[in-house]
This record gives sequence, structure tokens and C-alpha cells, in this order.
Amino acid sequence: MKEVMLALSYWLHLTATVVWIGGTFFILFIAIPSTKQVLGADASKLMGKISKRFTPIANYSIIALIVTGITLTALNKQFSGIGNFGNNWTLVLILKHFLVLGMVVVHFYRGLVLTPKIARTESATKKTSLQKLSLNLVKLNFCIGLIVLLISGIISII
Repeated sequence: MKEVMLALSYWLHLTATVVWIGGTFFILFIAIPSTKQVLGADASKLMGKISKRFTPIANYSIIALIVTGITLTALNKQFSGIGNFGNNWTLVLILKHFLVLGMVVVHFYRGLVLTPKIARTESATKKTSLQKLSLNLVKLNFCIGLIVLLISGIISII
């Protein structure tokens, strides 16, 4: 039964990762350039709608990552308890979790603070500046996500 729980947790963890990082990849490299090319100045309206649809999916992915991450850590043979930093696997896992926490903070800052601020802003230049910040935060999260994936690979061979 432990093996089934572990396999299911890995599958859900990987699926949530693919949805969050893959969705971000799609937005950055496909949706944004395509909407700018086709719609020009009106691209931000469509991207706002896309973001509004993607954000809840990303939120559910984050919840799934947290729940399955806890399960995977607890079921892993390398895990020797909270506060025990006696092996490389634990140290690398802590680094990974620190980076993921940063991604989660950036994600929710964008959704709960920055997006409403952009919607309330009337000045076109200020709005453009905030939208650029928001896009840069998405790019930052994507890059951190790729680093987290690399760390995940490293953890699998330690």
C-alpha cells in the first residue's frame, strides 16, 4: 500500500509541476507573443483573461505540490526527520523547498497584490510599468521553476 501511495504522490506531484511550469511556459513563449502579434495594443485585454483562467489552475497545482511534497518527503527513505540535516539529500531538498517557497510568494503577490493594483491604476504609464513588473515576475518564477526541476533531478541521484 505504501508503494501505491508513493507512486500516486509522485504522479500528482509531477502533474502539478507540469501544469504550473508548463502553463507558465505557454503564457511566456506562445500566448504573449501571439496575442501581441495579432492584437497589438489590445493584447493586454486577452492576456488578462488568460491569466484570470490560469491563476486558479496554478493555485490548485500549488496546493497539490504542497500536499504531495509532504507525502513524498515523509515516505522517502532518505528523510531522517525534521531538523536533521545529516545528509546531502536533506540539504538539497531544503534548497529546493526554499526556492519553491519563493515561487509561491511571487505567484500570490502577483495575484493578490499586483493584479488588483494594476486594475485600479488609471495612469497609462504607471499601468504599463506595473504590467512590465508583473511579466518580469512571471519570467523570474519560470526561471526558478527550471532550477527547481534541475534540483529535483539532482535529488533523484543523491
